[in-house]
Parts: sequence; structure tokens; C-alpha cells
Amino acid sequence: MDTTEEKLQALRESLRQIGSLAVAFSGGVDSSLLLRVAAEELGDKALAITARAEIYPHREIEEAVELARAIGVRHVFVDPAPLTLPQFVANPPERCYHCKLAVFRLILNKARELGIAVVADGANADDAADWRPGARATAELAVRSPLKEVGLTKAEIRHLSRRFGLPTADRPSRACLASRVPYGTQIDRETLRRIDKAEAALETLGFGGLRVRHHGAIARIELRPDDIPRAAEPGLRSRIVAELKAIGYQYVALDLEGYRTGSLNEVLANQVLGTAPRKEGESIAFASTSRSRREHSG
Repeated sequence: MDTTEEKLQALRESLRQIGSLAVAFSGGVDSSLLLRVAAEELGDKALAITARAEIYPHREIEEAVELARAIGVRHVFVDPAPLTLPQFVANPPERCYHCKLAVFRLILNKARELGIAVVADGANADDAADWRPGARATAELAVRSPLKEVGLTKAEIRHLSRRFGLPTADRPSRACLASRVPYGTQIDRETLRRIDKAEAALETLGFGGLRVRHHGAIARIELRPDDIPRAAEPGLRSRIVAELKAIGYQYVALDLEGYRTGSLNEVLANQVLGTAPRKEGESIAFASTSRSRREHSG
């Protein structure tokens, strides 16, 4: 098996062969490492393209801007409109496929306009084991995944990010705000706004690596297990409740299982395993797509 250093050298060689590269840049752990190495190997032939839309937290877009500037690459934007896509708004388990298809079409067009030959995402070797409907869209559009192609895992990417001094090295996994909404619940601008503000409020209170799962009037908070006792302290608990009620939630619940990616996919896994009844009106086809692991980006 190749070492991390051998994989890094393979990545450098692959990027040099590509010649010019546009990285779909979220400012997360994976795309940041890819952009950093691309900048070293390709110079002004490396480009960062960030999508701006209601589904992305404002604070993450701001961080992406700062990081692209620090890396020293040209940084441009596309502005998809996922809330105009009926297949996205209806929020089926394949929601991510329809969104990624629209977003990456814009990214590909922007790259072509600027004379960049190849578009890449930050998918890594670990993602191959997860259920990722969005990966089908990128495959259909011939988007490259250089980190995955050379076999770099998430742990190795974090290790290399620390070595390069990237501020993203220990940053939690990211996902769009729609991933906080249960499948079958329609996605709208107000719901996304409420989730974004709720998570920002919790971060202001000192929490990280969290999700606010949206269940109508209920906010179900997932925190790192070590943060749960602190959140339950009377004073801080009252502040959390007050902040989230001010944002528009009627009830605030703390999930004692803690934060885990893809927790809203658990209902799909339960349907497959027969451990939970299907809700009336839910399609059995939803369950058939969940035979692999939870979707990474949740």
C-alpha cells in the first residue's frame, strides 16, 4: 500500500499532467488541500470556484474567500438557484444528485469561460464507501476527484493539511443546510435561514462540530458527545433555548446520541433492515438506495 507521501507525490504528478484545474472550492478540509497543492503545481493555472446559494452557510463562504486569498489563487463564484428545482425542493433521498448536477454544470461553464481544462471536486478515498447521490452527478459530468484517484483518505488529508499549515486541518465535515431537513419535508428559504441562524448561534456560544436538525417546530441539536454535559448546564441550556426560540423554533431538543454525519439517513437504513415502520406515503424506493453506508455529506 502506498504511503501518504507517495500518494501526495502521485497527486502532484497527476495535477501537472492535467495542466490547468478549477477546484470546486467550499473551503472545507478536502477541497482546501487540493487547492493548495494545485496552486503549488499549476500556479495561475489553478482556479477556485465557489458556489453561493441559500443552501450554504454565509460564514462558510466567507471562510472560503479568506482561504483562497491566503493560498494565493484566483477565486470566482457561480450562483446556482436550487430552490427553483422541483426535484430539490421536494427533498427526496436523491435530492443531492439534482442539486450537484445543476451546481457543477455552472462550475464547468465558468471554467470553460476562463480557459481551464478540468474541473475537480474534493472527494477522497473514504467517500467511495459511502452512499453519495451527488457523486453520480459529478461522474456523469466527468468531474475529476484527484484526492480519491490517488487514494488519499480523510485522515491523511487532515495530516497533510496540518503539515501545510492549513486552518482547515481539524475542521469538522461540512454539508449543505438542506442535509438538516428530513427527507420528504419540503425545503424553502425560511427553513434554510432558520437552520443557518441556529447553527451560527450555537457556534457563537462556543460549540463546534454540530448540526441543528430541522423537524418543523422542533430543533434537534446534535453536538460532540463531550459538549453535551456543558450544553445541559442550567445557565447555558437556558441561553440555547432562548436563542433558538428567538429564531423561530417552538421546541429545542438535545440529541443524547450526539453529532454523527448522515443521521437523517437513519430512517432509510431502518426501513431496509426492518427495524422501523415506513411512514404512510413513503416510497419503498427510498429504502432501496440506502443499502450502502450513510451519505457522507450530512
